Amino acid sequence: MIINYQTPALGRYSTEQIYNSVNPEKISNKLFRFIQDGKYGFIDEYGNVVISPQFDLADGFVGGLAQVKIGEKYGYINRIGKRVIPPKYRSSSTFENGLAVVTIDSKYGYINGTGTTVISPQFEDAMGFKNGLAPVQIGDKWGYITSDGKFRIQPQFEAALHFYEGLAAVQIDGKWGYIDIDGKVVIQPKFESSFRFSEGLAAVQINDKYGYINTAGYIVIPVQFQDAEEFSSGLAAVQIGEKWGYINPRGENAIAFEFNRAATFSQGLAAVKVGEKYGFIDKTGKIVISPKYELALSFTDGLALVYVRSRSGYINPEGKFVWKPTR
Repeated sequence: MIINYQTPALGRYSTEQIYNSVNPEKISNKLFRFIQDGKYGFIDEYGNVVISPQFDLADGFVGGLAQVKIGEKYGYINRIGKRVIPPKYRSSSTFENGLAVVTIDSKYGYINGTGTTVISPQFEDAMGFKNGLAPVQIGDKWGYITSDGKFRIQPQFEAALHFYEGLAAVQIDGKWGYIDIDGKVVIQPKFESSFRFSEGLAAVQINDKYGYINTAGYIVIPVQFQDAEEFSSGLAAVQIGEKWGYINPRGENAIAFEFNRAATFSQGLAAVKVGEKYGFIDKTGKIVISPKYELALSFTDGLALVYVRSRSGYINPEGKFVWKPTR
């Protein structure tokens, strides 16, 4: 199945919802997948069908290619729907930094955009490249490789995540801390779980509560929240008691705690849950798209994926459908 990695502190939706969602980091070129009669295709930002629904599963375009599932195997298509890398892999990922993770003979390796294997399948698990490095697992330990397949940081961690803002979260003796690109532990492993750094801050979990640290490892927003998201556009969604709201980098309340769920801001808007329905707010907390969706994900390239009656569609920032859910 399509590889989808999240930090331990995430896991917001069911597997089915995640597979039927669009990962904001993996969509580009303004082509959006949709599902009709159980098959996946692609539309443009105006709702025009560009690639007819024909795939059993699909992910977004990155670098001009999208991974698709045909039968039980995964391959890649270009922006006109041509199969440029045949469906022959048991699992695959989107292309990142020109390389994609694929499974060959129960091992993970990397291919380039022509389908040529450039890093032989040798890993028990692997993630895509970000900022020039990819976390990979050898035996029961994780390390980091460069795009030529050589280890920059030797396998030594129980788990490892991508580098952001020069730091990566790793697990040592059951706790999470952070390393720099030389593999040096710069923030000691003492957290139950951790987020990536964003805007100089990272959410961390201590004794089932969340707070935020800076890149020096100091807790700058006290551990007090039941749940937390990363900072985006100067705000972070956090949970106090049963309600969600938003704080600024100083830890001050910025948007009232009145939502049943809240997500990060993207393109000036954030999905929030009011009662049993999702809508969108702006950075002042004003509801700009009324809550009427069963589920709503972040805006990417001008559109947001929403669910109505368990079927997905796309809306623009005015809340108008460019692709309506089919009955």
